[in-house]
Amino acid sequence: MKFRSTLAAFSPFFVAATPVVESFVPSSSSMIRSTPRYSFSLSQTASSREEDLELTRQIISAHMEKTQGASDRPRNDLMIRAALGREPVERTPVWLFRQAGRHLPEYREYKEKTGRSFLDMLSYPEDVAECTMQPVRRYNVDAAILFSDILVIAEALNIEVTMPGGVGIQVPCPLVGPADMRERLPPADSLNKEFVNERLGHVIESVKLIRSQMKKEDISIPLIGFSAAPWTLLFYMVGGSSKKNNDIGVEWLRNYTDASKELLDMLTTIVIEYMSEQVVAGAHMLQLFEAMGMMIDEENFGKFAMPCLEKIAKELKERHPDVPLMVFARGASFANEELSKLGYDVITIDGSVSRETARDIVGGRTGLQGNYDPRELIADGTKTPETVRRTAKELLEELGPQRLIANLGEGLGGKESPDLVNVFVDAIHEESEAMIKAACS
Repeated sequence: MKFRSTLAAFSPFFVAATPVVESFVPSSSSMIRSTPRYSFSLSQTASSREEDLELTRQIISAHMEKTQGASDRPRNDLMIRAALGREPVERTPVWLFRQAGRHLPEYREYKEKTGRSFLDMLSYPEDVAECTMQPVRRYNVDAAILFSDILVIAEALNIEVTMPGGVGIQVPCPLVGPADMRERLPPADSLNKEFVNERLGHVIESVKLIRSQMKKEDISIPLIGFSAAPWTLLFYMVGGSSKKNNDIGVEWLRNYTDASKELLDMLTTIVIEYMSEQVVAGAHMLQLFEAMGMMIDEENFGKFAMPCLEKIAKELKERHPDVPLMVFARGASFANEELSKLGYDVITIDGSVSRETARDIVGGRTGLQGNYDPRELIADGTKTPETVRRTAKELLEELGPQRLIANLGEGLGGKESPDLVNVFVDAIHEESEAMIKAACS
């Protein structure tokens, strides 16, 4: 005998309570209807009363998670709405790559006070929380981003990472071949959420502490969690540096094809678990950085990197369908069209991408993020508040203010003027709001 789930009797309530949302595409007047995805069906049947009760428990639990998640949404949810693209927004949201860090005098002062290096600070949740909060106190940005590094996953996998200064991130003892890889790395079947919480628990605790501090300071904006993508991690783990040995990553793909796929599979698994645990800890949005996209050719990107990015998008959107997922294939803009078909909500464009064709490439499937030139923010005698406002307005005019997250095409390098950064943030808000109001009048 089969039992229909007990809560099926209440299906009209759940159907009525399920919000119908609109998918907003700025280049089209048509609206695409969709509904949030649930992992259960009200028409499921059970083979016993015990299974019936378990199905009922799952339905209640899922509904409570939906309700609680909605109440946890920040007051300023502009960037979430822009990323998901279900409705037009009143102004364009803005944040900046590397908005926390050395361009801020308060960061340099805090770092000197702690006596710790950048990498050392990442092991202290209180340092991570403070550095994450500094730019959102100073600027009216629409999101905070976890203060961290792209190679924390490599460290969790027993790969030493250093930053001696002036030469970028270094891996002093990179993997030298398949045998070395299998000897030094943890077994693939150990890479689960327990592994993440054991080896990257300090990052997860940092996310929780940031959320607590945001609440304490009454700063109610989204928190972005992030990770490096698998190819970028492999590039550093086998090559050791972004400054030299740039061909080793692709040589690994060619010379150790099976081992490369094995390593990429491992990295894909841990990236998924790591980013998912950040959401569980309180991150509202996720950003995936394929930071070394310029170090791989298009053919190998499609063969090795793209399947990883596809699996990450599929798994994370199944687990967290309403958490916006953004991807940045830096230096690999040839991949943007295919990436826009994989389930990501936002494609980030770097400075090499033409704004005239950027929308056509993603075809209304995703929003865009980028691609302001950070050199416009360096006070070198030629950059002024007027030039920043003018170039910010150009960005909005060329990309359109809807389904856009204003950001940089490259991270802040440290020489930027906080005053000019502040002008950029305010200009994006003010100019986009004026453009949207004018379009509606």
